[in-house]
This record gives sequence, structure tokens and C-alpha cells, in this order.
Amino acid sequence: MPSILIVDDEPGVRSALGGVLRDEGYEVDAVDTGEACLERLGRQAYDVVVLDIWLPGMDGLDTLARMRERQIDSQVVIISGHGNIESAVRAIKMGAFDFVEKPLSLEKTVLVVRNALRQRSLEAENRALRARVDAQHTMVGESYAMVKLREQVAMAAPTNGRVLIFGENGTGKELVARNIHQLSRRRTGPFVEVNCAAIPEDLIESELFGHVRGAFTGAVADRRGKFELAHGGTIFLDEIADMSLKTQAKVLRVLQEQVMEPVGGSARIRVDARVLAATNKDLTAEIRTGRFREDLYFRLNVVPIFVPPLRDRQEDVPLLADHFMAMLAREYGRRPKTFDADAIVALRQYAWPGNVRELHNVVERLMIMVPGDRISSRDLTFLDRGGVTADARPVDTGASMPLHEARDRFERDYILRALAAQQGNISRTAEALGIERSNLYRKMRGFGIAPSRRGEDEEIA
Repeated sequence: MPSILIVDDEPGVRSALGGVLRDEGYEVDAVDTGEACLERLGRQAYDVVVLDIWLPGMDGLDTLARMRERQIDSQVVIISGHGNIESAVRAIKMGAFDFVEKPLSLEKTVLVVRNALRQRSLEAENRALRARVDAQHTMVGESYAMVKLREQVAMAAPTNGRVLIFGENGTGKELVARNIHQLSRRRTGPFVEVNCAAIPEDLIESELFGHVRGAFTGAVADRRGKFELAHGGTIFLDEIADMSLKTQAKVLRVLQEQVMEPVGGSARIRVDARVLAATNKDLTAEIRTGRFREDLYFRLNVVPIFVPPLRDRQEDVPLLADHFMAMLAREYGRRPKTFDADAIVALRQYAWPGNVRELHNVVERLMIMVPGDRISSRDLTFLDRGGVTADARPVDTGASMPLHEARDRFERDYILRALAAQQGNISRTAEALGIERSNLYRKMRGFGIAPSRRGEDEEIA
């Protein structure tokens, strides 16, 4: 039942308005001073406060100011005499919902209170939706690799530097990009995502730069491109390595000159968008084979960020599973299921070739298909593909990647695991690997592995 607090020094107003609001089905309390109002709000939350401007002692405006200082989020409806309209307008600027003039029209006052309650309900729903969206974009994990990743995101986000995010499919590269945007000075601007691998080559230029009417068959109207839509915000170019060389050249021009031309047009449009890019390929190998422009690579690779595969942070698997279970339970309107200890062991032993995306899909399958409230290892037998575990990782012996790329990937993963074992301490890691510290630093820079602040602090100490 919605609750309302009436604050007025006239007993007749408190009695009449309170009676009408109770008849509407609301729970109503009443006090006669601003001090009493604040004392009551300190003990109990109210949905709406009907507050008179003229009060003995602390007046209505001071009372409203104190409420906002204490972060009391009740909707406030101001009662104002004819000579206090200016004060009522000031109250609106301070965050009051509306005002009603005296002598009170009870019918109008009830209508304003009803609208205030509706506004409060909408704001609560908006907060809940925002919390749900924030939960979906949370970077879950307490492993060394995730701590280091969050440090890199926190350092890169407040700048305008371009970021190149690389990692295997399903590791969460888009999630990293969204977190960079949300922590940046451009967070109030748009976040525009472009999946370069999903757009046909003959359409990607129109998608990125827009087109004018008649530019090609089917162009029946002007269309703004993704770069223009991202003006003032961030554009995320996912799977950048799948972009054709022709389109790469045009993207390079936009990065260099901050202007673009729509397909079929001659007008030069200024764009101010921070560029984040991601790939699951080795761009240095793509450059050697002529499939990626070296000058574009250097333009994009200002801040390299590596997103580790799930097999390299097994301790995060239970946290991610619980996180996905809670999200999916809200989505499906069900109670979240609990993972038994043997199920957690099975999840941690699995190699997760599809990374975090595969784990999300597995948890969704369990939410739908497991009838009880608990999940055991018997419910996870479908994961046992020939006994593949994280401790017995498959070695790709086919021709799926060049030898140098396989060697680089192994070396990068090996260094990451060594750093994790030494808690990020560079000197101890170099000693464990049997190489010079300066050589380790060079290799880390080459692989886009940033030193951990924690590890540096330990060395200084």
C-alpha cells in the first residue's frame, strides 16, 4: 500500500486531506512541522510527502533541502499559498514533483499525488532495469588474470586512446569494450557496435559511413553511418580483421582526418568517436600475409588489451556460473538453482573451448532442463567430450594455424600462468622462467600484457 506523509500546520488541512487520501486506499500519516517531518522520515520511508511552504520554525524549502541532503528519495508535492508561487517554483527546481495552490482542491491534490506515485513507480522500474543491464555488463572474476584485466580497463577508460582488444571467441571482448565506454568521459554518449564479420563486403562501407539516396540499388533514402551515429561517444569495431583491405583504407582515413564521406556523396562529415576494435586473430600474422594494413594496425593498437581464455582462470568458473544462474533466474522468473560441490568440480575441470559464452549457454541449459533445485555432476555428463579437461588441454596438431602463431599463443599463455603463480611479481617470474627481467618485459609488451600494479608494489617493497 502506498504511504503518504502530510506536513501542514493547519489541523483542518491535515484532517481533510488525510481523510480523502485514506479513502483512496493510501496509508497516511501527518505532522505539523518540518522538524517533525525529518524525524518521521528518519524512522520510516514514505512514497510521497505533501509539504506546506509556510511552517513554524523550519519552512518547507529548508525541509526539502534537508531531505535531499539526507538522500531521501520520496516524491514531494508542495502546498503553496497564492503569494508563494515563486517559492513553489524554487521547490520544483530543487526536485519537488509538483505544487498545489491553497485553498486546496482535494480532487486536484489527489490527482497530483496519484501522478507522483506513478512517477515514483516508473523511477523504481527504471532503476531495476538499469541494475539488470549493469549486471549483464559486469566483469565477473577474482583471478589474477581478471584483476589485471580490470586494472587495464580502468587505466585506459578515462582517456581518448584507441584500444585494440584481442582474445579468443567467447572470452568477452565486447564486455570489455562496454566497460571501457561506461568508465570513460564519453559514457553519456552513444555506444555503437559494428560486427565486421557479419556484414557483407558490399554493404559494410554503407554501414560504417552511411549513404545518400540513389547511391546504389536499394538506396531509397539517405542513411547515417555508424561513425556518424557514434559522434560524441564510442564505436566498437568487432572482428576488425574480417574487414576488406578497401574498407580498411577508408577507416584509416577517418582515424587520421576525423572526417568521412557517405557512399555516393561528396559532403565531408566531421566525426568525433572514440574507436575500440577487437579481433580473435593474430594481426601481425595477418599483416605478414597481406590481409591487414600495417598502418591501420598501428593506428588502432594504441592500448592493447588481452582478454584471457576461461581455461586460464578456472577459479572464476564457479563465480561466473552463479552469476549467470542469478541472471537467468530473473529472466525466466524462476528460483535460481544451486550447484553441488561435485558439479563445481566438473565445471572447473572442463576445458571450455567456447569460453565464457559457452559457460553461459551451459548454465541456461541447466536452468531449463534440470527439474530440481540442485545441479550435480550427473547433470553435466554432456560436457565430457572424450575426457577433455582443463588439465589435459588439447593440442592443435592440424594445420589450423601457422607454426609461429601457435608458438606465440603458447608463449603468451605460459607467461600469463607464470605471472599468476608469482602474483604478478616481475622479478620472481623472470627467475622462474629462467630469463632476464628486461627480456620478460619486452615479451610482455609484445603480447600486450601490462604489469600488475600489485606486482610492482611488491617489488618496490
